[in-house]
Order: sequence, then C-alpha cells, then structure tokens
Amino acid sequence: MNQALVRVGLDLDGSLESLGNSMTDLADALEAAGGCTLVRFRTRSRAGAGDAALASRMWWSPWWRRGLGRSVDRLLPPVDVVHVAGVATPPTRDVPEIVSVDDLRALREESRTSQRAAQLRRVIARGAVVVASSQVARDEVLANLGVARDRVVVVPPAVPNVDLTMDGDALVVNVTGAVEHFIRLAPSLIDAGARLEARVIALTSTAAAQRIRSGGIDVDLMARRDARRALGQARVVVHVSDGARFPSFAIAALAAGVPTVARSTPINRELLNGASELAESDGDIIEQVKDLWSNEPRRALARAAGWARAADFAPSSAATAYLSLYGDVVRGWGS
Repeated sequence: MNQALVRVGLDLDGSLESLGNSMTDLADALEAAGGCTLVRFRTRSRAGAGDAALASRMWWSPWWRRGLGRSVDRLLPPVDVVHVAGVATPPTRDVPEIVSVDDLRALREESRTSQRAAQLRRVIARGAVVVASSQVARDEVLANLGVARDRVVVVPPAVPNVDLTMDGDALVVNVTGAVEHFIRLAPSLIDAGARLEARVIALTSTAAAQRIRSGGIDVDLMARRDARRALGQARVVVHVSDGARFPSFAIAALAAGVPTVARSTPINRELLNGASELAESDGDIIEQVKDLWSNEPRRALARAAGWARAADFAPSSAATAYLSLYGDVVRGWGS
C-alpha cells in the first residue's frame, strides 16, 4: 500500500505529558506532513471538534483497559491501522494495531501477571506491535512481557514544542518517580542555590510534593500542570528520575536552550549523552550545576548541543518515524 494513502486512527487519549498532550502534537505533525489520512478519536473522554465519536464509548472503555470489548475499528470510519498510547488498548478486528508504551511503571510495580502486562500480551497475541520510547525501554518491555523481539520496536514520542527561555533565574529540578533520591540530594541543591542566589524549584506530582513537604525540604514546589511556567523560569534544569518514563521535560529544556544535568543512567546515556551533562554521582551533579550556572562559554556549548538533540524528538521528527512505521505495519498485516 502507498504510504501516502494509509488511513490512521489515532487515539488522542494517550500519553499525556506535563507539557501538553503529546498525541495531539503528533496528530498535528502528521497532518502537517501530509503522509496519511488521519482519523482522530478518544477512548476515554468525549470527542472534540473534528474527532470521530465512538458509539457506546463509556460502556466499552472499562473493557478496553483490559484489551477486551468491541473492536474499535468497527466504530471508526474506514482506517488501515489503529494507534493507541494510553491505558486503553481496544481490540481491532480487520486492521493492525500499534500500542505506544512510554511509561513502564505498571510493568515495574506489579508482577508479570499484572493487568497491564496481561493487556499488552493479549494485544500482541492478536498481532499488535508495541512501541517503546528507547532501546533501554524496549529491553525492559521485552524482559517483562517475554514476547518475540520483533513485536516491540522503538519510536520516541513527540516532545511538545516550547518557547526559548531567555532570562531564567531558577534551578529547576524535575522529579519523576525518584522522590527519595531528590530528598537525599535536596540539601546540597539548596546549599548550591543559596551560593548562586537562585531559587530552587521542584517540579513534581501531587504525591511527591506531599512527601517533600513532610520531609521539611525548603524548596518551591510546582505541579506538573505548571511545567511550561517552570521551564520559563529555569537557568539550569536537573533531571531526577527513576527511568520509567521518557524524559520529555529534560528534552524540552534542551529545546528551550536551558542546560540540563542528570545522573549517568542507561536511559540518560542513550537519550541525553552529548547534549546534557551526565553525572556519575550526586556530588558531580552539584559541581556541574555550579559550572553551568556561571560559565558562559560552557552554557553556550550546552545550548547548541541541546538544540541539536531536541530536534530529534520534535513532533515533526516523531511524525516522520511513525509514518514509516504505519506503512510497514500495514504492508505486513496478514502476510
């Protein structure tokens, strides 16, 4: 089938990032690229303007979270492939399905017999292709699901476009699933902030913010819904993560021209090496923060490297990669 004619059903209730809905960004980029005919729909929320409405969505939604229920391609206008990225994996009957998995927490926190693992194995058994956000994530998905390697491919998600940060004056720490690590690191960050005359802002989930408050950590706390506002105030970003999720905020910081620092973990080495400063220890993080704060030549190099790397994860780049995948999956369906 000619890739330009592929009809794609895209679930917008997918990977909801703090910076915006990455599936909406992907949809817009796909339409701008012009390489497919796009049918937007929503498995968990009411259809918006221009979306295809799913009959009896509220009835089928709980079933779709288990990979069961009515075939979604029977509820949509004619499509050649269905792409979902959230907790709903509705079955398809006559077309292939692509399932993007950007968050590994459910596979880590529960056993191999968990609902999420069972759900993904069920759709793979029906012929679905699972998309991991990195090679490191792909290896983890394969280890947890025990499926053939060719059923899991790698395509990074779309990182929403952000404005350049021109006059940031805060040390912004993005905390994703590593709150205890942040609490251990916080006194050193607060001390560094005082020496640099900088506010320390922790961007966290509600649960993490409560844990940080209960620990008496004296930092400014911002909710994830305020991620864009936090990024607009940043002079340096520190990425503190458990590696279960794609580091969208760190990559957005690179796109905004904000130097970033992160621990040297497998996921960070794969995605951030050469664009962010990777530290071997918490002590190294503090030293790198201090240098990036005031060393203008180093900041200039970091900004240039960050812009180059962030371009690899822009919505337009994700759209190009997914267009290729859609064509490959449709051509291979039933063969």
